[in-house]
Amino acid sequence: AAQLCLGYYLGNHASTTVMLVCAYVVGGFATANLFLANHELSHNLAFASTRANRALGLVANLPIGIPFSVAFKKYHLEHHMYQGHDQVDTDIPTRGEAKLFSLGGVLLKVVWVVGQLFFYAIRPLFVRPKEMGTWDFINLATQLAFDLLYVKVAGARAFAYLLASVFLGGGLHPIAGHFISEHYVFEPGQETYSYYGPLNVFVYNVGYHNEHHDFPRVPGSRLHKIREIAPEYYDTLKYHTSWTKVIADYILDPGMGPFARTMRKRQKTE
Repeated sequence: AAQLCLGYYLGNHASTTVMLVCAYVVGGFATANLFLANHELSHNLAFASTRANRALGLVANLPIGIPFSVAFKKYHLEHHMYQGHDQVDTDIPTRGEAKLFSLGGVLLKVVWVVGQLFFYAIRPLFVRPKEMGTWDFINLATQLAFDLLYVKVAGARAFAYLLASVFLGGGLHPIAGHFISEHYVFEPGQETYSYYGPLNVFVYNVGYHNEHHDFPRVPGSRLHKIREIAPEYYDTLKYHTSWTKVIADYILDPGMGPFARTMRKRQKTE
């Protein structure tokens, strides 16, 4: 609600510069919260009913402007089941991405980080396309209807603010460091990393990522308790203290890039 109201105000009363600054400073955190709300809902962590979780996901999707909620759930659950499996876990950059954005050093890595949310969104369409189901069409229809209504009521500039918040908040933004911090290998032999810093308050403790992958049915509000109960399992692992530092290390370290992921071949079954 705050994001939609702010978009209305800025779109009708602020300069483009002010609007873009607010999209970065405020909108980036707001959209991250909505994305990670959908992450919680993809694990059915709000309600006992799968339908109720999906329905709330459609609502959380609205200020993003682009329908993603239903498709995200399909691919994200596969990420948990087949983490690191080439051509199945679409969280992993393709070989083409890895080769292209590893060629130009710092500059191309900056380009990749700026557009990482875009690559994250379109990658599944090429790597592992899925047929649209009923809920996909509902997601598409409700989002398009909302977008048209919002443009009519608030104006095109207000809608542009929503999209700018998504783009700016998903790139060179402190909150976007979680995309890199979770599974990019900063310590050889360790595949997943947690972050225990203050930004977790905006994103349902998604920084507790080792804990989340060990217990995906535990809601973000309680993930900290897992570490408290079993510190001998988590305090011995390398963890991140700053998502901003993660982004800087990723860009500046010649040994880091889209290829710095644990990869495994999926075993074929008879």
